[in-house]
Amino acid sequence: MPKKIFSIFFICFLIITSVFVPISTSAYEVTSFEITAEAGMLISLDTGEVLWEKNADKKMYPASITKIMTAVLMVESDKWNPEAKVTLTKAALDKTLGTGLAVSLLTEGEEFTQLDLLYMVLLSSFGDCAYLAADIYGGSLEGFVQMMNDKAKELGLNGTHYSNPVGLHEEETYTTARDTYNLCVYAKKHDIISEICGKSRYKLVTTNGTTRTLSTTNFLLDRSTNYFYEYASGFKTGFTNAAGRCLVSTASRKYGGQTYNYMCILLKCPNSPQKRFEFAESRELYRWAFNNFSFGEIAKSNEPVCEIPVEMSLETDFLPLYFEKPFISVLPNEADDSTIVIKTHFENEAATAPIKKGDVLGYAEVMYAEKVIGKVALIAGQDVKVSGLLQFWELIKDIFTSKYMKAVYLIIVAIIVGFILVMIKLNWPRKKRKVKYIPYKERDYKNDKD
Repeated sequence: MPKKIFSIFFICFLIITSVFVPISTSAYEVTSFEITAEAGMLISLDTGEVLWEKNADKKMYPASITKIMTAVLMVESDKWNPEAKVTLTKAALDKTLGTGLAVSLLTEGEEFTQLDLLYMVLLSSFGDCAYLAADIYGGSLEGFVQMMNDKAKELGLNGTHYSNPVGLHEEETYTTARDTYNLCVYAKKHDIISEICGKSRYKLVTTNGTTRTLSTTNFLLDRSTNYFYEYASGFKTGFTNAAGRCLVSTASRKYGGQTYNYMCILLKCPNSPQKRFEFAESRELYRWAFNNFSFGEIAKSNEPVCEIPVEMSLETDFLPLYFEKPFISVLPNEADDSTIVIKTHFENEAATAPIKKGDVLGYAEVMYAEKVIGKVALIAGQDVKVSGLLQFWELIKDIFTSKYMKAVYLIIVAIIVGFILVMIKLNWPRKKRKVKYIPYKERDYKNDKD
């Protein structure tokens, strides 16, 4: 029974890690340029491999990157209707007074669509619009913040907590670079969020006739800036004095018949009037990745990786194991087969029949230059039937080696030992009783006779 329970937990662990955890937890060293960000990551969106990271799990302040969570809750709400009208309220405007937040400059009572509101939250990062969204979709500021924290918990963002929907600096609004990556990957599943975060301009028309063009705060997407990057495709900026300059960005480039997609997260870059480090360094990281890495298929799912001994079967003594899915990794261009090592780990030393094709029997660590770049489940390549004869013999063996039989053996041994002791006692030679010899006196005998 303990063996069976361990097997269940082992398989669950493999399923969870293969679905929710990025393929790689390693990172390569960037030596050609300096990265001033206090924390950050560069991740392949195609494989989940981390190419570079710095303080990825350190507590950081997210600034307006917080609004990504705000946007997620907007589009997932039952109240979400892109064409429905909403009205800018005095309560939303008042919450921004004295905060220094960027605001829409719209007036109380102006109406626009929910889609317009989402654009103003994500593209231009307006604080009054984020507060308005909290009131509309959460019923109240407090209710919406609770929704944000519930969603963070649901997504497994254990290093994240929110106290407001705009990213205003407060000690209880914090995150990590790794949590930010996981949140943004989740947010990108909503097409409307990806579309908005990938645009540089949006034309807003309110019901009172006001027309204005909203501009992105992400200079990688803006051709009018010196930081424009032709391969950039999103995503969101943030800034407060405490958080520094923050940027989550994405970039895609096609070359060699393949399309490569990356996400870069930089938190707390220096706030300098001469240079926007978050844009310049993100661009350098993308160039480094595009120029030095490419896809490599390390193992196919239709080729055996290793073998494992088989018990309880007369069909075969060894079973070939395969990768659950093809393992494709982003590797340095100079990588070759001699630098790739596959290290296998089995649930047990041997697999026990019956076995079904596709059963998970272990996992493999893929290593490059002595670093783990990925994990993948190992599955059975064929069915293996159990042998009835071996099964019967195993049953007999189990019966005679069970703890109950061991108790019976002890009882039998005790009975035998006791019987032997009794028999020894009964048959042990007894000592003869000594009788005192009295010499015969003839004279006395004669007197008695007379």
